[in-house]
Amino acid sequence: MTTRVDPFIGTEPTALPPQTGLAATWWWPKPQIGNTHPGATYPLGMVSACAYSGAYPTGYGKYDLSLEGVPETIYDRPLASGFTHFQQSGTGAIRKYYNYFRVTPMIEPLDVLGRTWSLDDEDASPGYYAATLGNGIRAEITVGPKSAVHRYTFPKHSSARVVVDFSLGGLAIPYGATVPLRAHLETVRPGVATGEIVAEGAPLAVHIECDTPQWRQMLWHDRRLMPGGTRLDFDHIRPTTLRPFGLMWAGPSEEGQVVEVRIGFSLRGVEQAEKNLRADCGDGEGRFADRLAETERDWQDLLDEIEVDTGSAERETVFSTAVYHSFVKPSFALNESPFWPSDGPFVFDLSTMWDIYRTQLPLLTALRPDKAVELANALLTICQEEGNFPIGYRMAKGSDRFSRQGSALAHTFLADLCQLGLSGIDWDWALVHMADDLRRTYGEEFLLRGVAHPITHTLDLAFGYWCTARVAARVGDLQLVQQLEKRAGQWRNAFDPETGLLVDSNFYEGSKHNYSFRILHDMAGRMQLSGGPEGFVSQLDEFFGYGAQPVTQPGRSPGIEELAAGYALGRFEGLNNEPDMEAPWAYHYAGRPDRTAEIVHAVITQQYATGRGGLPGNDDSGGLSSWYVWASLGLFPVAGQASFLVNAPAFAESSLAVYGERFRVTTTGFREPAHGGPVQYVQSAHLDGRPLSRSWLSPSELMAAQELHLELGPEPSDWGTRAQDLPTSFPAPAATPVTSPIPTAASTPVTPPTVDGEPSTPTPGGPS
Repeated sequence: MTTRVDPFIGTEPTALPPQTGLAATWWWPKPQIGNTHPGATYPLGMVSACAYSGAYPTGYGKYDLSLEGVPETIYDRPLASGFTHFQQSGTGAIRKYYNYFRVTPMIEPLDVLGRTWSLDDEDASPGYYAATLGNGIRAEITVGPKSAVHRYTFPKHSSARVVVDFSLGGLAIPYGATVPLRAHLETVRPGVATGEIVAEGAPLAVHIECDTPQWRQMLWHDRRLMPGGTRLDFDHIRPTTLRPFGLMWAGPSEEGQVVEVRIGFSLRGVEQAEKNLRADCGDGEGRFADRLAETERDWQDLLDEIEVDTGSAERETVFSTAVYHSFVKPSFALNESPFWPSDGPFVFDLSTMWDIYRTQLPLLTALRPDKAVELANALLTICQEEGNFPIGYRMAKGSDRFSRQGSALAHTFLADLCQLGLSGIDWDWALVHMADDLRRTYGEEFLLRGVAHPITHTLDLAFGYWCTARVAARVGDLQLVQQLEKRAGQWRNAFDPETGLLVDSNFYEGSKHNYSFRILHDMAGRMQLSGGPEGFVSQLDEFFGYGAQPVTQPGRSPGIEELAAGYALGRFEGLNNEPDMEAPWAYHYAGRPDRTAEIVHAVITQQYATGRGGLPGNDDSGGLSSWYVWASLGLFPVAGQASFLVNAPAFAESSLAVYGERFRVTTTGFREPAHGGPVQYVQSAHLDGRPLSRSWLSPSELMAAQELHLELGPEPSDWGTRAQDLPTSFPAPAATPVTSPIPTAASTPVTPPTVDGEPSTPTPGGPS
């Protein structure tokens, strides 16, 4: 599948065929660009490397900061001033932009360091990036888990050089630069140098080797050479006084001469950086080809975990690239935490949990359960060391953890692992931290008043209590289960019983409509608030634009009035952003999987495409890409409940390695999905040859079964429509008191609910 991956997808503004039908009624409020980069990456690796122009937000490309609509350009063509390390993947205003240790191959004087050259003949594949600079130097880069290897092919020149800039970081847009706080670097011997910078509170060390025995090796400061100098130390760097500094190798080059630069990275000092380089690349010169081959094999092994059968090369490219983008982040860095001394799992670039907890983390769990366990233990260690589970966590120190986006999202991920029975996690330890974390930040207000604003935090926390109850049940604390499930029932306080929608509040990157159709643990009770299944379906139909007129999407620099009018539509965002990404599957709970099929078909065929503009919005660390993967397979994970909703797949046949076992989805009556083409509906289903009338699978079924066979047809059927076939709901115990919702006055005291009663039992379909 690696041959079909196109890492350039998402690097330029959205350029999709014109939307028709339902898709034409959806409104895209967020930036219309994927914000991905085509650089060299390793599956879930610590390091990436790419051409650097300073553009937003990855450092690659030609676009300025954009929060809504179509981004403005800052360059008229692809440019680069060198090649940097550590990039975000698909995020927006994440505020930590890395791009450290720029390596620049030059035949110009050091004085012009920082100028840009054109980028020509770009090429990229999983683990590999290449381009020719306007000065004629061909650059190739690959990476390992904790290393990068550069290979430069020079023209003949009397004064060629490779310059490493230790002072650069961040972006070349206003307020985008990252200035190191402290730094030191030194030459160790010919061809070898080490150093460390402290940026955003994180110490990042390097061990650098350059295969140029005939070239001079020198330090430089303020673009001036330091002949004979072997060490530079900066104890306190101010942005106002920063002068660039770094090291350089320089000498004459012959036509076609190849220079290789190898860099090991560590957050725990230069000695560990050298060890990481040895582990990734071995000893000796000329390690590029071997490192590239190993990285390509590791990507191939991962991508082979999913196989699809399609006659469309374009659709295979979109799907393969979506799988690839789903595993660029988070960055796993075992034994590398710079913030506490103990060894063990360390993970950064959870950017952010709000974007990835519903689709990307379940995909990671399904295909790489060992990595899911490692991530869980990393999150638990972060909570233990720093006092709370983060919503966002980057290679930086500080409290900027995106808590306003959501609450208790790590609880959803941990509950999935618990219910799947994955080993390697101390669930007693996990339960302590999960329960404590529910009382932090917005959790105090939720405990005191039964509701928290922004009101979406009420939903998050209520579900966090339900998820924590799953872990309490596993460790056998039934009294705690009862207490937690009572709190979980407070999700109702977020809704206005008169409208069946969320009460008025502030909403992160959306409106009340975008959050009103989240999949909750008690969907039967949720539908009651909308007047039952029929009323719920009616509200969903309006939300998804059934019978509505086409809308006009925001253009460049949309104004406040234009954005307000768009949000007032109360319309689905069409995977331009994540707040309503699970809403198409809410129809399953009302016995209308046909509606799910129609909406998912429209998204798959109209909102994703090949080409650099092939994503509908910021990919957000694989959030949008992983949605496409699940939807194309005909499965959708219900995060936190460890179950899967079934829908018509986008491939005639597919298979995936679910928790280590191969699971196949096969079809009869299949037709290749096409833009404007007919929708396919499930007529019947069989699981390992046995009839399956339900529209969902339990985790045990998915882990034990080998084949799900779906018969498809051009018209809706009665499959998945009966009350006993609907996905499971988990109502709160009957004794749960429900306080009145508080539309806006979150400061008004409400009597805290009691915690006595019996634990809940699941309700298959029907009202609670």
